[in-house]
Amino acid sequence: MSSIPWIEIVQDNTARYSELVAGIDPSLVDIPAFFEQDDGMPWISRFVDFVLDAIEGQVGFVKFQSAYFEACGLSGLTALSLGMKRAKAAGIGVILDAKRGDIGATATAYARAYLTPASEGGSGDFEADCLTVNPLMGPDTLEPFVATAKRYGKGLFVLCRTSNPGAGWLQDKMTGNRLISDHVADLIGGFAGDQKGLNPIGAVIGATVPHEGRRLRMLLPRSIILAPGLGAQGGDASSMHALRGAQQGDLLVPVSRGLTRVEDRGISAADYRDLLLERITAFKAVIAHCPPYPAAVG
Repeated sequence: MSSIPWIEIVQDNTARYSELVAGIDPSLVDIPAFFEQDDGMPWISRFVDFVLDAIEGQVGFVKFQSAYFEACGLSGLTALSLGMKRAKAAGIGVILDAKRGDIGATATAYARAYLTPASEGGSGDFEADCLTVNPLMGPDTLEPFVATAKRYGKGLFVLCRTSNPGAGWLQDKMTGNRLISDHVADLIGGFAGDQKGLNPIGAVIGATVPHEGRRLRMLLPRSIILAPGLGAQGGDASSMHALRGAQQGDLLVPVSRGLTRVEDRGISAADYRDLLLERITAFKAVIAHCPPYPAAVG
């Protein structure tokens, strides 16, 4: 299993494949009915295997949404663990979208669960290359994640200005004559210290908010931005243009429902695979036609 540092994975895989991240959000109502056929394997495991089969060699990153797997109990957690291990073994960068954040001791335990290799005391069952984290409880709650990420060559994506409709209720509020999202961006940038090149502590900034994204990119010239919202949430190419910086790998674009959801649940396995590949090609094209924005360089 790969122990390649996150920054190296990002730079290599964006250059080789694109900035597209395949999101795996297993929800039965959104996927073909053939996954429900009883062949002795849980539907969620069959779905994960099918998607990984389709994206291998096409996409350099996968984002597992932890909540969907947790909702399926032990079978879901087993599918998550096996899927993460399989993706890493194939050289696909693995992002675990778990949005963890808690007081120091608990944050340390989360960091051990998701970012610490088994050889260093982690369980190894859910070891990701990169983890999403929530800064709401303050900088001290992020410190265990940051320390662990730096120690083992992992990455973090800190929620900064998210893509959901209600995000502005808090993230766009002013405090100390600045927006809360700006304060979070300052925090993220500060974790880089004197480090050169890309910062492994990145930011989640929604592709649905290009104006906010442009401002935050200016504050985070060396950070990797994870930009959800393209596809089902309505983000478009102009949003990608606003969020792109000037360095290889400084933008990753996850697409989940827009990639895997179907209207016709009666679609065959062969047609569903073709549909996934067609969508991958289309999303890659959208992302590729969003050139760097030189004013983002700081």
